[in-house]
Amino acid sequence: MAIAPSVTCLLLTSSLLLASWFIAIEAQSRPPIVNGLSWTFYQSSCPKLESIIRNELKKIFKEDVGQAAGLLRLHSHDCFVLGCDGSVLLDKSNERSEIPNLTMRKEAFKIVNDLRERVHKQCGCVVSCADILTIAARDSVFLTGGPDYDVPLGRRDGVKMAEVNQTFVDLVAPFATTGTVLAKFARKGLDATDTVALSGAHTIGISQCSSFTDRLYPRQDPNMDKSFANNLKQICPRPNSNAVTVLDIRTPDIFDNKYFVDLMNRQGLFTSDQDLFIDARTKDIVTSFAVNEGLFFEKFVLAMIKMGQIEVLTGGQGEIRGDCSVRNSDNNKLASVVGEDLGSSSKMK
Repeated sequence: MAIAPSVTCLLLTSSLLLASWFIAIEAQSRPPIVNGLSWTFYQSSCPKLESIIRNELKKIFKEDVGQAAGLLRLHSHDCFVLGCDGSVLLDKSNERSEIPNLTMRKEAFKIVNDLRERVHKQCGCVVSCADILTIAARDSVFLTGGPDYDVPLGRRDGVKMAEVNQTFVDLVAPFATTGTVLAKFARKGLDATDTVALSGAHTIGISQCSSFTDRLYPRQDPNMDKSFANNLKQICPRPNSNAVTVLDIRTPDIFDNKYFVDLMNRQGLFTSDQDLFIDARTKDIVTSFAVNEGLFFEKFVLAMIKMGQIEVLTGGQGEIRGDCSVRNSDNNKLASVVGEDLGSSSKMK
């Protein structure tokens, strides 16, 4: 009896992995990558991978460009907790259910799993959800006006779940000061320039009032422009308002350097944003990005590639999920199909 397509996730052979491991990396100008990743990992096993993802995201963003920020944020939150292993995508994980991740766009999770289905339909179950999310984040940047760049691939999906409160330990809160932000990024191998560049992802996206009303009530943050604050009070008339507003008031749907211009004009939404222009350790970096978009793009690309390699699983580690929202061992539908096939095979003997 033929084996169902989804079962191939459990029957992935080592030959596909080995074939990808030994493809040479030709561009010496690219930043270093960890063992097990490759710039051409799916060249043989899924050559149309990146075009499948980009073509679909073009359609999605044409209808709702806000989903780009959701995917970009999903990737960064995934990488900072347990590494870039797709663990944030798991339905029943602490990582997904704790407060720092409760404001994630629900549609972003759906988009990743839909992309996974399209990719696996074309290539079989050879591409991890972690890699799909990495590519989707890159395309979210490019398709909203930012730089296009290559990303090393070959990540495997994690089977470990985060400990309780791990998201609070690893993720940056909107009320964090620069000292805390730099410390958390440093623990992940990212320096001050990486930190400021990655913060520039806030050039697209939205935020709920609860993430910044501590700067408005009971007293206004003196580091916030008065006109900007008054406008925010119209949107969020109470500390517990449920409204949302944009992160970058100048070009909220375009990936550019205007976020840094906002900071120089004291119009950063979060404390963790605005403090980057106040703290001496990061002020000059903010200024350099505000006046030179090309420099920001260059440093952002390098920082994204570095972040995308945090504690990655490669080779025989982890797995390739048949459903991004559940580990293969917990996938009842997958287990049922495997059982039926094995049962049918035994009857035929």
